[in-house]
This record gives sequence, C-alpha cells and structure tokens, in this order.
Amino acid sequence: MLLHKLNQKICRRLCQRDRSIHSKVVALQPDSKLRGNVLLSFIIDPFLRKSGELISHDHTHDWESSQMAQTFLDRGYAVDVISYHNNHFRPQKKYDFFVSARTNLEHIAARLNSDCIKIAHLDTAHWLFNNQAAYTRLLELQQRRGAALTNAKMIVQNMAIEQADLATILGNQFTIDTYGYADKEIYRIPISAPVLYPWNDEKKIEQCRNNYLWFGSSGFVHKGLDLVLEAFAAMPEYRLTVCGPLEEEKAFARVYHQELFETPNIETVGWIDVNGSRFREIARNTLGLVYPTCSEGGGGSAITCMHAGIIPILSLQASVDTGSSGIILENCTIPIIQKAVQELSSQPPARLEKQVRLAWETARNNHTRELFAAEYNKFVSQILLGETSG
Repeated sequence: MLLHKLNQKICRRLCQRDRSIHSKVVALQPDSKLRGNVLLSFIIDPFLRKSGELISHDHTHDWESSQMAQTFLDRGYAVDVISYHNNHFRPQKKYDFFVSARTNLEHIAARLNSDCIKIAHLDTAHWLFNNQAAYTRLLELQQRRGAALTNAKMIVQNMAIEQADLATILGNQFTIDTYGYADKEIYRIPISAPVLYPWNDEKKIEQCRNNYLWFGSSGFVHKGLDLVLEAFAAMPEYRLTVCGPLEEEKAFARVYHQELFETPNIETVGWIDVNGSRFREIARNTLGLVYPTCSEGGGGSAITCMHAGIIPILSLQASVDTGSSGIILENCTIPIIQKAVQELSSQPPARLEKQVRLAWETARNNHTRELFAAEYNKFVSQILLGETSG
C-alpha cells in the first residue's frame, strides 16, 4: 500500500513537470537589429537546459529544434519557442512566421494575425497513412500470434498540412507523397544525425557476416520488431541483436518473451546510448540492420546505423535513401525478410566491404547537422525571405 502511494506521488510529480514544461514560453532575441517575430512550436527541451548542459542526442529533433530557432535568430528575428504540446498558447504580439510540428498547428494558427506565414514541419508520414499502416501491422500480429497489442506510434488526427501555407519535411519521396493530396509546396530538409562515427577499419566481414541488428525506439510492432524476431528465431545460423526500450512496451515483451530472452541466436540489449562504447562495439561486429517499419518520417535510427557502417535492410516506408547500399524490401513479410538476410550474408567479402563503406559514405554525405543547418538556412533565406544566393 505504501509503495502504491509512493508511485502515485512520483507519477503526479512527473505529470506536473510535463505540464509545466509544455506551458512555458522561451523568448529569444537576436544579436542584430530586430527584423520581426517568429513563433516556433516544436521541441522546447533544448531551450530549458541548465548552463553547461548539452543538448540530448537521444533523438535528432532536440538539436534540430534548437537549430531552427538559431536560423531565424541569425536572420534578425526574435523567436518565441513553445512546446508542440502547448494548445493553450495565446499570442501577445504579431508574428511574421509560425513554424510548427503537426500537433496543434491548426489550433495555434487560428489565433495568429492573418498575414502570418504558417510553415508545417513534418517529421512523420501523414497521420492517415501512418495509422492505417500501424493498425494493419497490429491486426496481422493478432492473427499470427493470437495477441492484441497497442501501438505507441499512432498519430493524433490533425489538419496541419491543410492549414499551413507551405511545409518542410524530413523524409524522402515516400513521406512527401503521403501529403501530396494537399497540393502544398513541400521542401525537403535532410534529417540530421546525433553522432558521427569515424570510418572503422576493424570490422571483420568474415566474422560478422551473419550478425544483424534491430535498432529503434518504442512502437515495436510499428517498426517490425515482431517480424524480425520471428524471422531470426527460424534462422538459428544468423545472429540478431535487439536494441530498444523494451521496458516501455511490457506487453510486447511478454508476447515475445521466448524470442527475446530464450532464443540462443537472439541477444536483447535494450535501450542503448548511440554515443557509448557498447553501441560502437555492436556496430563493429554487425553486418546489417533489419528495419521493416511500416511508416516513418525520415528513419533516423536507420541513418544512425548507416553512419556506424551497418548495411541497411529497410522497408520503403523507412523513408531513407540508401544510395547503392543495402536492400529495400519488396514487402515486409517474414519470408522476404529472411530471404534478404540470406542474400546479403551470402555475398563475397569484397562486395560486403564495399556495401559497408557505401552505407557509411551515404550517411556522411547526406545526413549531418551541418547539412541540416545549411538546407534549413537556404529554406529560410531563399524561400521565406526571397533572398538570392551568392
């Protein structure tokens, strides 16, 4: 009874903290002459850091939110930052631009001055596509395993693309096409990567050619972990390492307890720090990532693995341009996943070494913080402000 009351007290404190964060407004002023005002509704956490505290690298959106604000500050705009969960914000001034994640864009936009330019920052596929794909995966699992699970990646219904004047997007053409019906201008900004890894000469292809990784955040059915576990449980000659926050989806862990914890060729690591030595060790001893997700807005986990020299085996819906590296699954069925793994592992060492290098180079050439900053600056300066380059 005492423990129950203690847990309730902790939960209340956490909820109060979250409400406090999501109701805050952080006002940032440019160093140069004031040009105008911008409202940014995205990730507020990096703006609430203590002195000397680094921006979290658990997700790319923390740094990206900070950089988006900095881009406007560098152009002379004052920036008011609110959480994308803040649906109570009432503007006290005129804004030139409103940049917002999909959540609450339409509600906040209705309260702004009519000449404010509204930009949707899209980091997922459209909610209708996402949710339909997610329910399909859940239904398939129910029919396959006799278990009804929930999905942590359902997207709240919204009219963001309809209410926006234009949009930026992190994913590739797949994600863009899910919004195509709205006939709005959409500008692609390459998703960043939290960590850059140097080229690793220590990877021994012959020693790791049968070693694979599933790496992702919560939403395990959504991201195909169930399919990958079943695929590898039936292929004992291949080894799978699972990295993800299993404590967040205990029902999934119960349904797949045998595969996760009692199958000799599957090692379950749990959540892992991409900047830590354990992840680097796993990357050094892993040939490929298997990530048959049903809907993404840029596939950040896949890009992180490519940066670490891991060959991607992805669904089209991972929304990652892999260049000449890796395999895009024609369909996300267990037999097709197994076939892709077998085909990759059976390639000659020289070809696999080339694929590893191509994965690393593709990520380096297309997904860094520097590239995100450059492309977002180009979007602001040339598209929003009409400035000419050079």
